[in-house]
Amino acid sequence: MKKWICLLAFVCTLGVAVLAAGIHSKAQAKPDDTILEGVYAGEISLSGMTRDQAKAAIQSYVDSLGSNTIVLNVMDGNTVPVTASELGLSWGNPELVEDAVNLGKSGNVVVRYKALKDLEHQNKVYDIAFSFDKEAITSVVENKCDAFNVEAIDAHLKRVDGSFVIEDGQTGIVVDNTASENAIYEYLTTQWKGGDTSVDLVVTEEVPKGNAEELTKVKDVLGTFTTSFSSSGRDRSANVTNGCNLINGATLFPGETFSTYEAVSPFTESNGYYMAGSYLNGQVVDSIGGGICQVSTTLYNAVLKAELQVEERHNHSMIVGYVKPSMDAAIAESAGKDFRFVNNTGYPIYIEGYTSNKNITFTIYGVETRDPGHVVTYESEVLETIQPNSETINQTSSQPIGFVDVQSAHIGYKARLWKIVTENGVEVSREQINSSSYKMVPRTATVGVATNDSNAYNEMQAAIATGSIDHVKSVAAALKSGQSTAPADNGGMDPALAAILAGKSPEEQAAIIQQYNEQLAQQQQQAGQ
Repeated sequence: MKKWICLLAFVCTLGVAVLAAGIHSKAQAKPDDTILEGVYAGEISLSGMTRDQAKAAIQSYVDSLGSNTIVLNVMDGNTVPVTASELGLSWGNPELVEDAVNLGKSGNVVVRYKALKDLEHQNKVYDIAFSFDKEAITSVVENKCDAFNVEAIDAHLKRVDGSFVIEDGQTGIVVDNTASENAIYEYLTTQWKGGDTSVDLVVTEEVPKGNAEELTKVKDVLGTFTTSFSSSGRDRSANVTNGCNLINGATLFPGETFSTYEAVSPFTESNGYYMAGSYLNGQVVDSIGGGICQVSTTLYNAVLKAELQVEERHNHSMIVGYVKPSMDAAIAESAGKDFRFVNNTGYPIYIEGYTSNKNITFTIYGVETRDPGHVVTYESEVLETIQPNSETINQTSSQPIGFVDVQSAHIGYKARLWKIVTENGVEVSREQINSSSYKMVPRTATVGVATNDSNAYNEMQAAIATGSIDHVKSVAAALKSGQSTAPADNGGMDPALAAILAGKSPEEQAAIIQQYNEQLAQQQQQAGQ
């Protein structure tokens, strides 16, 4: 019995040794990274290929699929054809090449032997996985498919000849972007095998807000306010009217937020705006839409009267003249300023805006739920006034002598606004609504100094050195008309003064001329001239 057991053990050992030798012999027959016969990636035969050759073959195949058409079915028969490349097609499992190279060459003897035997009976086929760029899919859906959206139109009010007219809403059908993007990605990465195909997008129905029953209740004036733009020029007046018209007719349902900036922008000629004065860095400059802040300010005060919930409000950088301090509301695209409020009533509200005789008025209609004895007023309190105590003169060599552009001074203020509520004539609350800080800006002049006449240049420098804008204007006007303001002798400069100025720098000459003019003025005053 022992003899048979030993014999069996010997045979097994010998068999394993022979098997190992055979496998070793086959493995050494070709380079280590050469793929065995019968190995495929999809329908691509990798037999006899090296690692790099296999990668190149598969990548070329994937690239060839980039021109395949993927039709996105939107809604109502509308389709958007795109290519797989547009959706960011790429090879999703390049690691399969390593698996193919190592097949029959890695693992223990039994594993390698089994792999070789399996290849004798059937091919080894690795699936090629595809990957797609989610950002590319998002871009396609948003930029090409959203165009077919039919947005819901809420029921809303119109005011015609002083009466309200109700216009019914319209149900909307829109692409659910997130769900559609997920559907496209899921299909292409799990089911698509290449070739032209199509994917249905996910669409949702949008139910419009409002109905005739609740809109018929809107009839009460909740708040109204008027400001004047009588001093405005044609273009600023046009901007105020245009901004007012863009807001007029807005219907806001309970809980909805109104953005003034969104309602009146963009500030372009095609949207009805002109160049007019506005505040920028402490200066009044011309900008497209200048004057729009009077629109937002007037609406702000109507909102306060209606006691709606203010979400965002900013004061101007400098004081404005059409309302008291802290009663303004600025909007500015560059500074990210907006005036936003929420309809915090339980009913819809309607915003009416109009201009007449250079006055702008906003009236907010809704359902009055406040007690008849409830009265709200607002009080502006100035905490500090900062008066300009100097003038600023800026020189520019880009303008000729005679050019003077003057910006008016702006008094600085610190202020706050109080909301005062009375019930049947008795004050029941006093609440601070906001606080505001307005810059003090001195009277400023930009003065041209470009000239080839050194005497004129020196005279202008002397005038600038006085720090008086009015004196600079007088000298500039005289120089522009060709008249010198320097002391003259036989039509020219005082020879003694000219000798002193000779060889001096422009700054030194300006200081000397200033001193000379001051002494001359004193002499003339003493002589009674």
